[in-house]
Amino acid sequence: MFTGITQRTSTVENTKKTDGGLVVVVFNNLGKLKLGESVSVNGVCSTIKKIGKHITFEYMPETLRITNLSILKSGNIVNLEQSMLFGDKIDGHIVSGHVDTTGQIMGIKKEGNSQVLHIKVSNKKFMKLLVYKGSVAVEGISLTVAKVLKGSFVIKIIPYTLANTNLRYKKVHDAVNIEFDILAKYANKK
Repeated sequence: MFTGITQRTSTVENTKKTDGGLVVVVFNNLGKLKLGESVSVNGVCSTIKKIGKHITFEYMPETLRITNLSILKSGNIVNLEQSMLFGDKIDGHIVSGHVDTTGQIMGIKKEGNSQVLHIKVSNKKFMKLLVYKGSVAVEGISLTVAKVLKGSFVIKIIPYTLANTNLRYKKVHDAVNIEFDILAKYANKK
C-alpha cells in the first residue's frame, strides 16, 4: 500500500523488452532497499528485482496493457514511493498501486499559482468512481478531483507537487496512469 505522496523522482536508465514483458532500470535515489520490496513507479506497485546504484523492475504483459509503462524510455522521469509501514501517517489517500487504466492529458493551463490538467479517461466504465473533491491517483500522486466531466476530469496541481513530481514534464496528449479511489470501488461494487 502507498499514500500517493511521491518521495522522489528518478531517471529511467534503460528499458529492455523480454518475452512479452519489460525490464525497467532506474537510478536508485531512495536509499536502502531490499530485494522483493514494493516501490510505486508512476503509480504501479513494482517489485524490486535487482538493487544497487540502480533499481531493476520487471513487468508482465497485463501491467503493460493497463499502464503507460510500455512507452517508458531512457531519460524519462518517473515518480517513486516506497510502500508504507503500518503506523505510518497517510498524507494522501490509500493507494494500492494497482493502476486501473490510463488517461490522456487533453489540456494544461495555469490558474494563479496552480496548474490545471484536463484528463480524458481511456476506459469510461471508471467514470462512476470519480466525484467532485474525491481522491484519484495520477502517476501515483494522490490528487483531488476539481471537476468531473463526461469521460474526463480536471485536477489542479499545487506548486510543491508540480515541482516534486514528473507532472512538470507532462505535455498535452501524454498518457498518465490512473488509479481510482479504493473506497469508491467498494461503494460501487455490485
